[in-house]
Order: sequence, then structure tokens, then C-alpha cells
Amino acid sequence: MEYLIHILIIAGIYTILSLSLNLIVGYTGLAALGHIAFAAVGAYASSLLALNFGISPWIGLLIGAVLAAILGAIVSYPSLRLKGDYLALATFGLGVIIYSIAKNWVSLTRGPMGLPGIPSFSLFGLEFNNVWIYLILVLIFVCITYFAIRNITKSPFGRILTGIREDEIATEAIGKNIVKHKLIVFMVGAFFAGIAGSLYAHYITFIDPSSFTAMESITVLLMVVFGGMASLPGSVVGAMVLVIFPELLRFFGLPSAVAAPLRQMIYGLLLVVLMIFRPKGLIGKYKFK
Repeated sequence: MEYLIHILIIAGIYTILSLSLNLIVGYTGLAALGHIAFAAVGAYASSLLALNFGISPWIGLLIGAVLAAILGAIVSYPSLRLKGDYLALATFGLGVIIYSIAKNWVSLTRGPMGLPGIPSFSLFGLEFNNVWIYLILVLIFVCITYFAIRNITKSPFGRILTGIREDEIATEAIGKNIVKHKLIVFMVGAFFAGIAGSLYAHYITFIDPSSFTAMESITVLLMVVFGGMASLPGSVVGAMVLVIFPELLRFFGLPSAVAAPLRQMIYGLLLVVLMIFRPKGLIGKYKFK
């Protein structure tokens, strides 16, 4: 049972990543391929503050999320003048840069050795070591993320995002500052990705650069595309299916050297099939361009 709860916790964390990326890719139509970089910032910031300065993980989570949002603003501002494939390459480069920093800044991040002994969340002296308690915590943050992004997309601000996605030139022609709106969207998406990274770090209690590779960004994007672009329920479904489904491979007794590449092959196959038969995803409203 604990193993099942563990999978649900990981699925919940990926759901937060998927929801936040859907705001950028699905609702605004921006090709972002480095989303996991913001999760890495949140994870490392929260972990280092707890390990080196004894700061509460609750405060570290907030600081990590804010730092991720600031990074999103700094990096996205010059990049958002790019479009299409060029924007995708720029954001992909961000993911590679953050991964390289985490791997090579050994004096800060311990590089490939990682950060062990990250403290768990606690409340009134109660450690969140029980998987059931942590599942409730993750579900609370999933709900906060879901309803926050839902309120954004249903607001007048969200309608401008839809306008940017459908016709950027027309939206700019009616007097909307599209660069400002894109910047805010990236900051909000990065903020929630930072929360997901912090939740992951304090749950696993160990992080290293291998948890934040470029392939992880592709995996989160696949969750968004699989579940459905511009569909928040689709993000939840996509994250749940693509986290739980590969775990079924464990019951076939495959060695890890085979199971890991096979999982990526299955992801690729699902993406190809989806693009052919369901280009909008399972319950999506927008076709990925």
C-alpha cells in the first residue's frame, strides 16, 4: 500500500508541473521546453536553505518558488521576443544551463554526489514522514495550483492569453501588451514549478542533477500534450497516466537497464500515436502547433 501511495505522491508532484506548464504552452501557446529547470531551482533553493541555514522547509518552499519565478522573469524577458522553434530552443537551453550548474557547481550543490539528508516538512512538531500525511500535503498543493490557474484562465487576463495563442498580432493590434502578459505567465508557471520541485526534494530527502535533466522537461510536456492542451483536467489525467503506467513495467521483472529505455520508447510511441489520432490530446481544446 505504501508503494501505491508513493506513486500517487509522485503523480501529484508531476500534476503540479503539468498544470503550470499547460498555462504556458496550452493556454498561451508558447513553446517551452525547459520547465524542469524551475523545479530544480525550487528544489535546490529549499534544500540548501534547510541544510545550511536551518530554515524551515515551509519558508524554503516559498523562497524557492519566488526564486524560480524571478528566474522565469529574467530568462523569459529576452526570450519572449522569439517565436516558435526559436523560443523552444531558448527555453530548452535554460534547462541545459540549470542542469549544468547543478552538476558542476560542486561547492554549492555537491554536483553528482547530490544533497542527502534533506529534512521533511513538519507542523507543530509533527514530522511529515508518513506517506499518507505527505499525500494529503501534495493533494492540497495540487488543488491550490489547479484552482489558481483555473481562476487565471477564466479571468479577463486569461482571455488575453487565449488571444495571444490564437492570433498574437491581432491581440497586440487592440492595444494589449503581449510581452508583459507572456512574462507574467512564465513567472506564474515557474512559481508553481518551484513549489513542485521543493515538494519533491523534501519528500525524497535527496536530490541530484539527474532528477532535473532535459528529458524530464520533455516528459512534463508529453503529459500536457497527452492529457490535452488548454485543459486543466487533461493535465491531471496526463500526469496520472504517464506516471502510473510505466510503473506497471516493474511487474514484468525487467532489469532497470531495460525498463528505463523502454519507458522512453513508450512515451515516444504514445506521442506519435496521439499526434496522428488525437492531436488535441485526450480532453484538450487546442491543437499543438
